[in-house]
Amino acid sequence: MRPAALDWSAANCTIARAMEILGERWTLVVLREVFNGVGRFDDMRVRTGIPRQVLTNRLAMLVERGVLRREPYREPGSRLRHEYRLTDKGLDLWPVLVAVLGWGDRYLADPDGSPLTVAHRGCAAEVGVALRCAEGHEVTDPRDVVPRPGPGARRRA
Repeated sequence: MRPAALDWSAANCTIARAMEILGERWTLVVLREVFNGVGRFDDMRVRTGIPRQVLTNRLAMLVERGVLRREPYREPGSRLRHEYRLTDKGLDLWPVLVAVLGWGDRYLADPDGSPLTVAHRGCAAEVGVALRCAEGHEVTDPRDVVPRPGPGARRRA
């Protein structure tokens, strides 16, 4: 049986476009750190072990793409520096990181469990990602979802 997805082009796929920003390993690690409140270059570098030039490049790309913004600060007696904060575009990535964390916890955690959990500030319950359709139904089985062309789809010739 021929998949229906072969009838439309994936050339303008937004998943591919998103992965141009997020698809490199260190990018999600940088975002994890900023979501955890670690926004200063030296703190990130020491905490993650990301090579200096790689971290410089990732931060510059995330600022250029509007995911992070630079905020100036100056420690007494030191030169002006910048820390990195999430923009609205960056904050919208939170469910993505929670989903990756959940997947990692399920399949890749050490026997003692994950070193990180996320909890709802209001009640302290653990947070996870749930899929819902536009009618509000929870979707728990990927087989219950059907891909179909969106408004920007282009039919293949």
